[in-house]
Amino acid sequence: MEPAEMNTIPNGKGHEAGEETTATAIKSQSGDAAQELVPNSTENARTPGNAEANLAESSEFLSNADDKKTPRFTDFEGKTSFGMSIFNLGNAIMGSGILGLAYAMANTGIVLFIILLTAVAGLSSYSIHLLLKSSGVVGIRAYEQLGYRAFGTPGKMAAGIAITLQNIGAMSSYLYIVKYEFPLVIQAFLKVDNPSGEWYLNGNYLVVIVSCSVILPLALMKQLGYLGYTSGFSLSCMVFFLIAVIYKTFQVKCPFDDYAHNRTVLGFNTSVAADPGGVAMTPEGDPACTPRLFNLNSQTAYTVPILAFAFVCHPEVLPIYTELRNPTKTKMQHISNISIGVMYIMYLLAALFGYLTFIDKVEAELLHTYSRIDPYDTLILCVRLAVLTAVTLTVPIVLFPVRRAIQQLFFPNKTFWWPRHIAIAVTLLTIINLLVIFAPNILGIFGVIGATSAPCLIFIFPAVFYIRIVPKEEEPMRSAPKILAACFAFLGVLFMVMSLGFIIIDWTSGTSKGSSGH
Repeated sequence: MEPAEMNTIPNGKGHEAGEETTATAIKSQSGDAAQELVPNSTENARTPGNAEANLAESSEFLSNADDKKTPRFTDFEGKTSFGMSIFNLGNAIMGSGILGLAYAMANTGIVLFIILLTAVAGLSSYSIHLLLKSSGVVGIRAYEQLGYRAFGTPGKMAAGIAITLQNIGAMSSYLYIVKYEFPLVIQAFLKVDNPSGEWYLNGNYLVVIVSCSVILPLALMKQLGYLGYTSGFSLSCMVFFLIAVIYKTFQVKCPFDDYAHNRTVLGFNTSVAADPGGVAMTPEGDPACTPRLFNLNSQTAYTVPILAFAFVCHPEVLPIYTELRNPTKTKMQHISNISIGVMYIMYLLAALFGYLTFIDKVEAELLHTYSRIDPYDTLILCVRLAVLTAVTLTVPIVLFPVRRAIQQLFFPNKTFWWPRHIAIAVTLLTIINLLVIFAPNILGIFGVIGATSAPCLIFIFPAVFYIRIVPKEEEPMRSAPKILAACFAFLGVLFMVMSLGFIIIDWTSGTSKGSSGH
């Protein structure tokens, strides 16, 4: 733990207090061992001018350990274990974008894809390092409050709005998947060729049922740490998806035969629906059945922003840090590195084996490509159901930072209150359901928002907060770490410009290749 972390440590993400309260961390060392004690929170430990007050309070705490104030709800000790924290952060990283990585590899080649994915994983880990370092310097574990410390109210507003819009967009895309995929899966399981308006095949009804019966109860948890079990199950569903993809690689031969019986009757989103002849069969030995190590084409540039946002989890990092048992910066960095490492392996294997299965015939949504072979394949239907489950269980994880951002912006000095906690969750889910049901085209707007907010949360904000918060006495402006952080922020601006440019090109050309899919 760094000396700077001896300042103040706020309480509060998991308890959704949304407060700007902090607590003094007393660090006692014996040899190489260090223990961190966190006393009751105090409102006056936020500014540098109160350093003496902090020391006085520390002395009072040590001399009067038994004389405690009436505990407030935000005065808590993190209880989430190391493993559960990995599950939660891994679930936050894992999005529906994994379904499009095989298509990304087809447009880059195996070697170039591995290079890009490795670079993005390293950049994401470095970004989290910047967040944790800034958090340690000022003792704040709230993204919005780091923005406040760096740039005052505008910084706090920018961080809160970016988190809210980014995560609402992510939740909308997840429920959009539930709305359109869940009825198709049920329809395929029941082998209903001509649906006649059954309610259980209506996506609008299904998305409301899933939201009320699964997402809302999980979103009402007091602490993010409680979702570790559902996050573990969600990741297990994605492991099942990965195993199925690997298994199918050895079953499906190139060239594969398109499903011959009325391919479009189930409404699967296939790229060959308008072609009565199906996919042109590739002769054995044709280069189209040979994997490419490098591949540069008109779609290669689109894969860069898709991969750049593959490890989005930064709004959840500090909340998970707050609820970690015996938290230290080093421990949280290890959690982040392990989570990113595991997701890196899963991403790479899913992309590689998905690509090796279909080569140049892989579609932007991998599971739809399997449906072209056999829409009634029981294994693939189970995989699609597992992916739907994983996506559904990710929504509560993504909702927690949004609720906290709302509380930081509108109720910054309020203690935890159940009615407000519930009302924010219900309101958010209601708005998202209304958007998904009545305004599905709003996802195009959220694509623009995501292309703007994601680079801010991943690249720009961590870098500029780090530059502003870390004292010049500790690291001068021309020091290597701050120059590197400035370059990192510039890289974020570059990704933002690329993403927005591709989205504009998509809109003008009527395609949708530039969406991130996370």
